[in-house]
Amino acid sequence: MTGKRTLEIQGINPAELFGVNDVNFRHLKSFYPKLKVTARGHQVNISGDEEDMDEFENKFDLVIKHFLKYSSLTENNIDNLMLSDGITMLSNDNGSETIIHGNRGTKIKARTVNQRKLVQSVNTHDMVFAVGPAGTGKTYTAVALAVRALKAKEVKRIVLTRPAVEAGENLGFLPGDLKEKLDPYLMPLYDALRDMIPAEKLSDMLEFGIIEIAPLAFMRGRTLDNAFVILDEAQNTTTMQMKMFLTRMGMTAKFVITGDMSQVDLPHRQRSGLSYALDILKDVDEIGVIRLGQSDVIRHRLVKRIVAAFDSAEDAERKNQ
Repeated sequence: MTGKRTLEIQGINPAELFGVNDVNFRHLKSFYPKLKVTARGHQVNISGDEEDMDEFENKFDLVIKHFLKYSSLTENNIDNLMLSDGITMLSNDNGSETIIHGNRGTKIKARTVNQRKLVQSVNTHDMVFAVGPAGTGKTYTAVALAVRALKAKEVKRIVLTRPAVEAGENLGFLPGDLKEKLDPYLMPLYDALRDMIPAEKLSDMLEFGIIEIAPLAFMRGRTLDNAFVILDEAQNTTTMQMKMFLTRMGMTAKFVITGDMSQVDLPHRQRSGLSYALDILKDVDEIGVIRLGQSDVIRHRLVKRIVAAFDSAEDAERKNQ
């Protein structure tokens, strides 16, 4: 049975909803090739099978609610909302509010279900593992939470660290002083901070040690107290490095460990400290573990397809072994 309907867009500028050159509108239509969908002003006209129109109307309502909640919409958001459980994208988790206001008034929020779970877990646990593929916002969300804690005076400093495994922890062959050798491996952490703290203020915080960015090897022998500490790229730690890091935890500290088990750069047959820690600590209730997936990817929508393709290829290789 076929028919026609008109949907009204209320309280939103359609131009902002549909995106530049109607990119969002065209992407939304691509999920319903059997429907004729046109837009004019604040009205969307659809015609076709009644069942298809019902589904489109329900999903379009989710798209509207998402835009009203976050004041933004991307093709990746639409991909997630089109999933069978897309309504969970709009769950009323406590962490869905703005984490902090970044530079130029930008609102930095947890934008997916699992990012909101990460926020909640950090609010209720002193140690949290956040594991997932590239582009899921693990590190960015963790850094935002660290900056929030520092601004709220919940901690006195932020410590951000990564294993410099790409250089084999042996940086002598690289040109420049120690900072110049290390900065390329720590750049993603600097990038996140630059979104959240004005450049001059960030420079002062780095100079006076309020924010410290250092390779994992520099953590040995220290007790990290009154600090929000993030270990990034944790899949590239050895088991002994992971043990060393986790036992640096001092009083009133928050530890967040992020990693992607699909991007291990350790020598062949050397077990990742991240996978080891997740195995042996899985029954410790005081430790939070958040697993992010393809639906949390917030980079260019092609990243999600790339992650899915690599996952499928790796699954096929394991089955053939």
